[in-house]
Amino acid sequence: MILVDGVAQPQVDAGDRGLHYGDGLFETLAVFAGKIRCWEDHWRRLSEGCQRLGLPCPDQGLLEREVSELSKHARRKVVKILLTRGSGPRGYRIYPEATPRRILVASDWPDYPPQHAEKGVRVRLCQTRLGHNSALAGLKHCNRLEQVLARQEWRDEAEEGLMLDPDGNVIEGTMSNVFLVRGDTLVTPDLSQCGVAGVTRQRIIDRSPQLGIPVEVSKVGLEQVYEAQALFLCNTLIGLWPIRSFEDRSYPPSDLLPTLRTIDGLETS
Repeated sequence: MILVDGVAQPQVDAGDRGLHYGDGLFETLAVFAGKIRCWEDHWRRLSEGCQRLGLPCPDQGLLEREVSELSKHARRKVVKILLTRGSGPRGYRIYPEATPRRILVASDWPDYPPQHAEKGVRVRLCQTRLGHNSALAGLKHCNRLEQVLARQEWRDEAEEGLMLDPDGNVIEGTMSNVFLVRGDTLVTPDLSQCGVAGVTRQRIIDRSPQLGIPVEVSKVGLEQVYEAQALFLCNTLIGLWPIRSFEDRSYPPSDLLPTLRTIDGLETS
């Protein structure tokens, strides 16, 4: 269930810059009956990321065909696209003759308990912080060591952890974006200095006002999280998960969630 440059094989050249330096990008796709959920949004983020990194972007139709090949026999599948700068000589310098590499990996749909979406999840505060770097902020690049270290901080006592930046602002979960409910308004952290600008997060930002739900993108401190009426997490695979507890604080599910779930692309089944 792996394609490397269009060939079914599980190996990648040991000189690949994605392996050595994290020099690349990735997208995680939800595929239902061969159809990629929110494909145009994922493609837009991927192509914008390639432009920011100076990485040649593969043909959109080619990627679609390869995703379809990996998922054609499944009702639903997860397909991860990794684009790296390919193999090259030792050192950080980018050589123009390097040929970009595309790697597609198909996986079974995660076995998330239904109650995560229905009743909410437990969330903790991570001690590992996200560093500021506006050049990489928002990108889904291949270096995720901050999230790896954060996820090592707990085992089964929570389903997700929130991460802060060096100034103590709440940024995101280790695998998700976060929204606060304040009155009739949604608030989500500003990601101009760090964090991943998720496709689902962007759909909520773009579509919620059409449903009469204002959205504010701003700095979010811990006090705002503690004082929020409700909280929820989002990403491509989980859709929307209400947060039922954060540290020692409990939260009810927001009345806005059923409306938000009508946004196309937020369904997970």
